Amino acid sequence: MAKRDGKLYIGRTAAAEGTKASAESFYYDLDDLLTHAVVVGMTGSGKTGLCIDILEEAALQGVPSIMIDPKGDITNTLLHFPDLLPADFAPWLNAEQVRKEGKTLHEAAQETANLWRNGLAEWDIDGDRIQALKDSAQFAIYTPGSDAGRPISIVNSLAAPALDWNENTEVLREQISSTVTALLSLIGLQELDPVTAREHILLATIFENAWSNGRDLTLEELIMQSQSPPFAKMGFLETDVFYPPDERFKLAARFNALVAAPSFQAWLAGEPLDIQGLLYTGDGRPRHSVFYIAHLNDEERMFIVTLLFSIMETWMRNQSGTSSLRALIYFDEIFGYLPPTKQPPSKEPILRMLKQARAFGLGLLLATQNPVDVDYKGLSNAGTWFIGRLATAKDKERLVDGLEGVSGGAIDVKTLSQQISSLGKRVFLARNVHESEPQLFQTRWAMNYLAGPMTRLQIPTLNELAGAAPPATGPRESRPQKKDATTAVSPAVSDAMPGTTTRPLVPDRFQETHLPVTVTLAEAARAAGRALPSGAKERAILYTPMLLAQALVRYDNSKAGVRLDESIAVLIPEVDPRRAIRWEEHLLPELSRGDLLADALPDARYLSLETPLSDAAALRRLQSDFEDWIYRDTTIPLRVNKGLGLSAGPNVSENAFREQCIDAAEDKQEQEVAKLEASYASKMASVHAKLEKEQRELREDLEEVGRRKQNEIASYGEMLLSMFGGRRRSISSSLSKREMRARAQADVEESQEQIEELEEDLQELRDELQTKLVEIEEKWTAVALDIEEVPLSPYKKDINTRSFGIAWSPAYLIETDSGFEILPANPLGDA
Repeated sequence: MAKRDGKLYIGRTAAAEGTKASAESFYYDLDDLLTHAVVVGMTGSGKTGLCIDILEEAALQGVPSIMIDPKGDITNTLLHFPDLLPADFAPWLNAEQVRKEGKTLHEAAQETANLWRNGLAEWDIDGDRIQALKDSAQFAIYTPGSDAGRPISIVNSLAAPALDWNENTEVLREQISSTVTALLSLIGLQELDPVTAREHILLATIFENAWSNGRDLTLEELIMQSQSPPFAKMGFLETDVFYPPDERFKLAARFNALVAAPSFQAWLAGEPLDIQGLLYTGDGRPRHSVFYIAHLNDEERMFIVTLLFSIMETWMRNQSGTSSLRALIYFDEIFGYLPPTKQPPSKEPILRMLKQARAFGLGLLLATQNPVDVDYKGLSNAGTWFIGRLATAKDKERLVDGLEGVSGGAIDVKTLSQQISSLGKRVFLARNVHESEPQLFQTRWAMNYLAGPMTRLQIPTLNELAGAAPPATGPRESRPQKKDATTAVSPAVSDAMPGTTTRPLVPDRFQETHLPVTVTLAEAARAAGRALPSGAKERAILYTPMLLAQALVRYDNSKAGVRLDESIAVLIPEVDPRRAIRWEEHLLPELSRGDLLADALPDARYLSLETPLSDAAALRRLQSDFEDWIYRDTTIPLRVNKGLGLSAGPNVSENAFREQCIDAAEDKQEQEVAKLEASYASKMASVHAKLEKEQRELREDLEEVGRRKQNEIASYGEMLLSMFGGRRRSISSSLSKREMRARAQADVEESQEQIEELEEDLQELRDELQTKLVEIEEKWTAVALDIEEVPLSPYKKDINTRSFGIAWSPAYLIETDSGFEILPANPLGDA
């Protein structure tokens, strides 16, 4: 382990204007990190370089560190090149940038090597010091949720901590609260109030119930217990009243969907999230462990940060008190994780660490380029502030205000503001509570090559460079076994007792389960078509490996209004690696929890696990083929009535769907009939109005004809009297009255003709309406019966493989006078 002298060489003192470094080295006391440090500076200020300088010096002092890297910059701490050769730098140069500059890769590597050699020489650093840094600790990059670096398993984070519950109740409840908050954030339930949110209270109570009794939890148990909690009451209310079962199921379903997703499996494999193991090797050598999280989404980042701080806090509580720096926790960018007003899941555990970690020897080094987004009250426990160039005047004002607030007005605001305004590149103002005055200094040249942010694809090479490649993830070794003719799950005879008492190891990341014994020995013999020989003895249950795959498939068609979940399960007795699997030939009815067991029966024996079931890569290919088969070949029948815009899945019977279509068609028909009748009613009302008018006019014309006729008769009488009386009377007068009567008669005839025509029009409208009503009825009858069946396939995103791996199928192993026989003990596994 490196020898401590307590001094970290991180630069040289700078002139008052903050632009020129002096020849005087600037040292920072190692144990000042016990009161934590904050680094603030805009992009390009040299903030990352300063933090890496501090991490390099801590490593040389033998101090282990855990580093959280949201952007990929801190991966550069693995780039140690003591020989400073061009070939060392070449693989890490930006090839595209080199081409743009019109250089060859060799030329660019030579220039970079010269730049780094000369830059380090100006700060009196040589290859020996870089070699000492490289040897000071084991450096490694961890990638939660990915196997690009060293994968991390979160499973043990649910295990009961090694602390006495009665003596550490408050501490453990704080960890439970943080762990639950982190888990809920992973399924999108952030910023829930732990005191009032039922989701938080339920999960926290499940944790407390297990941990207080010294029991570990698994994700599966957490999901199952959220549906069926192991306690009858929560507070003074019945559990089912406080949090009804149907609502608890929704919460469990959200967690189950997360865990079932293939992308989540990377969170369940790898090294345990063990703080002691992340800080020290087995022989006590310090470690610098980088948690690269640039590849994660916001919820996943929040989850791993919260969980990491919570577990560090519990580990810390197990340590003895100390006045020396035991370990360093570095967070490269705290923006979003410690905001001034919001309460993200990460905030509480970080705040607790800031307040309490110093007593246990843990120092926090936090960096940000966003001063306005930091909770200064929370950072009031930070003893050192390294302040670099800031992007805006608002950033400077917020920083000065915040520092004034946490210092209780003990700083000279005007002087501090002027000093910050004068800062140049790589020049920082150190405000350290252990020093009487703020100090200006320029950061030294980093010993690690600062290549810039690394991508996930570069992580494996980085780990290999540092000698920290992850352990092999292939199949674990199993005891070699000789497979004989008795491995078939059909009646067979052998002289040697088949199998072994040692269960073969199933490849990592693949599930393992057991089928239960469901038939008696006598029933197994009858099913095999044979009688048990006299003297036959049952020696053991023999388990044969089979491939079991289960998936939950969602058929989702929002346009058709169909959202149906279907479980698909297949059990394959023998997998020939030379032949494609015909999955449809091995379909099973839906398996319930009672159909599968976690453990074998006592005194069981096992047949060997052969390729491809023993090979992780081969199993991954089979799982991919299984999911492709579901996507390609599985469908459900969808009944569709295009004319009515209706559809239904197989959960609706043909008769029920037809009735639904008939009802919808009748509604459509009634609407169309109502519209048509309204239209014709308007037309017929118009004709009726005309008819009534003509009938009224006819009556008037008839009356006029009658009057004209009487006038004409009277006129004839007068004319005769005048002739016999010797008086003269004009004939034209009589003729005029006759003409008038004729005209009146003509009006009558005209009205009669009009009435006849209108009555014909009315009848035509009635006939036309009746014809169209019949047509409408026939049309909608045809539409109602126009049903077709189309196949509905699932989307790939809706195929969730719930389990894929090995199912051990039981058989009775009996001994007869002629040897051993095998009889299947579960019909599901009977080939």
